[in-house]
Amino acid sequence: MSYFADLYATYVRVYLAAETQYRAANAIWLIGIVLEPLIYLSVWSAVAATQGGEVAGFTPGDFAAYYLVLTLVNQLTSDWHMWEFQYRVQLGHFAFLLIRPVHPIHGDIAENLAHKIAMQVVLVPALGLLALAFRPHFATNFESLVLFVPALAFAFALRFAFEWMVALACFWTTRVMAVNRAYFMVLLFLSGQVAPLEILPGWLAAIANALPFRFMIAFPVEVALGRLPVNEILDGLALQAVWTAACVALLALLWPAALRRFASVGG
Repeated sequence: MSYFADLYATYVRVYLAAETQYRAANAIWLIGIVLEPLIYLSVWSAVAATQGGEVAGFTPGDFAAYYLVLTLVNQLTSDWHMWEFQYRVQLGHFAFLLIRPVHPIHGDIAENLAHKIAMQVVLVPALGLLALAFRPHFATNFESLVLFVPALAFAFALRFAFEWMVALACFWTTRVMAVNRAYFMVLLFLSGQVAPLEILPGWLAAIANALPFRFMIAFPVEVALGRLPVNEILDGLALQAVWTAACVALLALLWPAALRRFASVGG
């Protein structure tokens, strides 16, 4: 354990130093992170205003609270490395990662954590300004806020393991951008980003509840907002743990098979 603690501490320090060199890129990231949910918030708030003040129990204030929390959760659970796998293979970068004495996933996890730490410096004030502008209505409680912590941790672990697993497709085909885009389109609709899952048609909401995507984003948002009773939260945490364990196990099985397919190119 001490070895991994030292490893991650070193990795995070290195990546935090790198984050300070890309301030303009982080500003662009911030715009993208905030702009998309802001558009959805504006649209659904307008719809609520034309529907007598609410949609499926959501008032404009409820929508504001939902999308502000979703923006934070989405940033804290997101990962971009699946977009880099194709170039890692094509340009030969994976060859250098594989000769290191540690699994490449540890570097990606540490880089992800460092990026999230650096982004909070600008993301939290931005969300504060949006809260002043849109006046969100929060109806959370102490139990929900406490249970939000493990829900968020499981969401990050599940999403990271799932997306790293999907990214391994690049070992079978060096062009995986179509796979990535298809995955993110599914995630967009079934994780509660376009709209809260309560607003979706019944059949689509049932599909979303049966798949892991809800537990990557929507579930921790629902927990933080106090929209779920404690027993449903505990059931959701159990499902998160099951989905995460399944993804980690499948990833462990796929990784050796992917390495057997690996051929170093580029340089």
